[in-house]
Amino acid sequence: MYVVLLGLPGAGKGTQAQRLKQATGLAHISSGDLFRENIGKGTDLGKRAKEYVDGGLLVPDEITIGMILDRIARPDCAGGFMLDGFPRNTGQAEALDTALTGSGRAIDRTLYIKVGKEDLVNRLAGRWTCTGCGAVYHEVNHPPKQPGVCDNCGAALSQREDDRADVVRKRIEIQFENLEPLLEYYRRQGKLSEVDGARDAEAVTADLLRLIAE
Repeated sequence: MYVVLLGLPGAGKGTQAQRLKQATGLAHISSGDLFRENIGKGTDLGKRAKEYVDGGLLVPDEITIGMILDRIARPDCAGGFMLDGFPRNTGQAEALDTALTGSGRAIDRTLYIKVGKEDLVNRLAGRWTCTGCGAVYHEVNHPPKQPGVCDNCGAALSQREDDRADVVRKRIEIQFENLEPLLEYYRRQGKLSEVDGARDAEAVTADLLRLIAE
């Protein structure tokens, strides 16, 4: 079984990927981990990728896909794999399909953990950090006893610019615009399944496992 796992920031994709890996034995392939591994080991692909990363440029798809093809050739992928963080757009999805076809494989199912934009904003925004001891609070999930003051040391709390609700909302809107065509790409192939990610993690995991088993 070859799976693509999709979800916007805050949807719980990382948590679900670990749960699915434990339950199914599917290898979890994170594009971010692949970059760090190849660059850290100084592989040929890693050296090529590093030139782009150091220059602040996007790494070409053929390099990323080369890393993925190298990764799925390892023994732990014999029973299937789960891609996390790639593809990010339809161009990458098409290039991935072509590369997999060349090795006699194909993506079987794409699982989209769907969470409403405002729910995502509520999950991601509202984080405050103590300027003294570094303790982290959240306006909804873990508020301080006294607004703006750390429970531990009494120092003032501060909020990073990218933790403000309006900034988070804009980031989510931009990422959804990029995600929508990718969802449609897999929907046209009949491979897309959506799971309601607004529920508790156990219910989401159960639905994902059911879809993988179908």
